Amino acid sequence: MELAASHRAPLPASTVLGPADPHERIEVSVYLRRRQPLPTDLTTGGHYVTRDELRERYGADEADVDRVGAALVRHNLAVVAADTGARRLTISGTVSAFSEAFGTAVSTVRTPHRFAPEGLVHRYRTGPLNLPDALSGVVTAVLGIDNRPQACAQFRIAPEAAGAVSYTAPQVGAAYGFPKGANGAGHTLAIIELGGGFAHSDLNHYFSGLKLRQPSVTVVGVDGGANSPTGDPSGPDGEVLLDIEVAGALAPGAAQVVYFAPNTDQGFVDAVAAAAHATPTPTAISISWGGPEDTWTAQARDALDQACADAVALGVTVLAAAGDNGSADGETDGAAHCDFPASSPHVLACGGTRLALTASGAISSETVWNDSATGGGATGGGVSKVFPLPLWQAGAGVPAAGRGVPDVAANADPASGYKIYVDGRAGVVGGTSAVAPLWAALVCRLAELSGKPLGLVQSTLYSGVAAGVAQRGLHDITSGTNGAYAAGPGWDACTGLGSPDGAALVSIL
Repeated sequence: MELAASHRAPLPASTVLGPADPHERIEVSVYLRRRQPLPTDLTTGGHYVTRDELRERYGADEADVDRVGAALVRHNLAVVAADTGARRLTISGTVSAFSEAFGTAVSTVRTPHRFAPEGLVHRYRTGPLNLPDALSGVVTAVLGIDNRPQACAQFRIAPEAAGAVSYTAPQVGAAYGFPKGANGAGHTLAIIELGGGFAHSDLNHYFSGLKLRQPSVTVVGVDGGANSPTGDPSGPDGEVLLDIEVAGALAPGAAQVVYFAPNTDQGFVDAVAAAAHATPTPTAISISWGGPEDTWTAQARDALDQACADAVALGVTVLAAAGDNGSADGETDGAAHCDFPASSPHVLACGGTRLALTASGAISSETVWNDSATGGGATGGGVSKVFPLPLWQAGAGVPAAGRGVPDVAANADPASGYKIYVDGRAGVVGGTSAVAPLWAALVCRLAELSGKPLGLVQSTLYSGVAAGVAQRGLHDITSGTNGAYAAGPGWDACTGLGSPDGAALVSIL
């Protein structure tokens, strides 16, 4: 039985090196159907369940777990771990056994990648997977047979340009009116990383330089991922330290848990699922990695979206960078594309601005981030071709029938970037990667003040929204473009509803 959503497109830039080693032992993640669908009141905010309630009502059925185990053992595959709450099974076996069980040929290829000049060598398949007949309708995704790189880090290093300025994260937070009397204490902020790592000496240097207490930072490895600094600040270490330092400078009281996973669809989905179902339940999950919607298989895209839906049902706010490559999202077909997971309706999508402050630290101007004319990046944004327009966004004036991206924005231009410390060196970094942890820190502070989780906070941010009208609690950005879309009054596909007005958000949330 063909699993249509599993269809893998070819990678034109990849070089086939030969068949994959049939004897290599690998672990694959298999996601199962829910006992029953999540009700709307759990996925639109305001109503939450506990982890036990989510598992018992909306997790996987033990009978389905047994059914998968019985079907796959015939192919010399074994279930080595089961999480019915996250509906995830970990299946172990050889490449040849997986090829036989799921009807696919597996090759080894070399693929160009931003962080690997020599290219990445990985397993590779094309076309759909096939399920044993007994598993039709039971299995919703099979991830990890093909372990091609799935996502890009959404950060940009500032070039040494005349007229460029830089700010500390606390300066940006103060300009946005981050509420005083709260620092995220008692809350957990989860961060998803798909490569690189950090040294505690870098954190010590950064936070002591700002005269801030260093937040608690712990590491969780997923699917073999680990805190593995490369020593190159222009590589994935730059993403990792940007996320931790911006979030920690703006919510130093929040305990950070950093989830390291391989940069594959399996690693990405499993890391978000692990964070969502963790104990304690995080207040926010910050994601600064993503890729164009159509570079994902439908099964992986749906599995990640449903992991984010689980998070929302548990009261977690999931935030994701909207991308750094303008309305095309780095694609070269001349069309507009949305970045995923920012385009998920269960995610607060974070776009980017260029921020200028006065000598006193107040906002003097804020426009859409777009350096594409000089070879730099630009904020992502547009209309999803995959996800329909959410009910809470219906009045915003989204120019087509899909989910509009982004929802909110903040400073992202490297030319007005953030001072950070990576691999023993000071630097200035921008990108929408900085916006997700900034908003995640704000969510933790607002949750501390309100005494409750915020969950799908956009359902409140969009309350009463009207096309062309600024929303209370946000600075409306009305100048600039990201390529196909222009900023204007009210929501737009460059900066969403705008950048945060912290003092106003306290009264709203």
